[in-house]
Amino acid sequence: MKRDYYEILGVKKGASQDEIKKAYRKTAMQFHPDRNPGDKAAEDKFKEAAEAYEILNDSDKKAQYDRFGHNAFAGGRGGAQGFGGMNMDDIFSQFGDIFGGGNDDAFGSFFGGGRRGGGGNSRGTRGSNLRVKMKLTYEEIAKGVTKTIKVKKYVKCTTCTGSGAKDKNSMQTCGTCGGSGQVRKVQNTFLGQMQTVTTCPACSGEGSTITAKCPPCKGEGRVYEEETVTVDIPAGVQEGMQLSVSGRGNAGERGGSSGDLIVLIEEEAHQHLTREGLNVGFDLHITFPDAVFGTQVEVPTIDGRAKIKVPPGTQSGKIFRLKGKGFPNVNSYEKGDQLIQVNIWTPQSVSSEEKDALEKMQNSKNFTPSPEKNDKSFFDKVREMFS
Repeated sequence: MKRDYYEILGVKKGASQDEIKKAYRKTAMQFHPDRNPGDKAAEDKFKEAAEAYEILNDSDKKAQYDRFGHNAFAGGRGGAQGFGGMNMDDIFSQFGDIFGGGNDDAFGSFFGGGRRGGGGNSRGTRGSNLRVKMKLTYEEIAKGVTKTIKVKKYVKCTTCTGSGAKDKNSMQTCGTCGGSGQVRKVQNTFLGQMQTVTTCPACSGEGSTITAKCPPCKGEGRVYEEETVTVDIPAGVQEGMQLSVSGRGNAGERGGSSGDLIVLIEEEAHQHLTREGLNVGFDLHITFPDAVFGTQVEVPTIDGRAKIKVPPGTQSGKIFRLKGKGFPNVNSYEKGDQLIQVNIWTPQSVSSEEKDALEKMQNSKNFTPSPEKNDKSFFDKVREMFS
């Protein structure tokens, strides 16, 4: 079972972005593989902290996590890669700058701003996130749906496969760093003489330079095109909820990883039904004779139609409940109900014959209202149903 992301970093749920960043930096430094060589448990904790930071440092993903927990990213729908599937290059390329940024940061310098000393370089810059709105019907929300949408975004250039170079001969090993993407120097610290590793300023850490740019992408390694994206929407989502599809945003420059596709959920109004959390509401209008004699009616639901019996003597405001006919909870197996409120329809005008009949009944004691003293209000009835 996954641990709580806030617990992993040792911060409270209301922690600021700065507090989250500092907490991740402290945890990552503690379990850094270069400080714990050969320690698999430390490496796993290092990856676990990176996963927690990936979510909590992103306002959209953090909002999803705060609302739905780990289930927000279940089944590949979320942004968390899962620390078991992340390698060190993924972590250093995404969060490498977390270790640097200060003149007094000897540890950050020693580990090259978060890159593995003597390891491979991380090419390009990560692409930006892409945001789209998706309107769903009640039926789609109730069952879950797979949507195929077309979005205009930056995609990897197929001509140069993202390198940005005209051909393989147009890529040249950086003369400053020798292709490592890093430069090393020795500096004196209060701990003694230490070797520091920094990103190569000549190639920006890529280890190579381009002598001739790819014509279609002009050296960026990406082009702006329309792409078809498939999005899996889980059952039970709600208006305003955001889903993150990892890696389907804009492609990064020169082979950099892609950003995420953020999907904002909107609900399409239903012709007959209304939504309140997991529950569905419906106003049933019946005639006065039907209320007196009772009737059987068919009502719409989010998955078709259902028949209900209205017993004789039903009063206006009576609420019937169809258990389990509401929306599923996106975070559990819980399902809401459908609540049907009876409204007795009063004619706007009547014929002379109808008027005579009504006048005869008007003074009958049987038609004089006599509500019981313990009759409950509408809201009391609703609360009683779910107590």
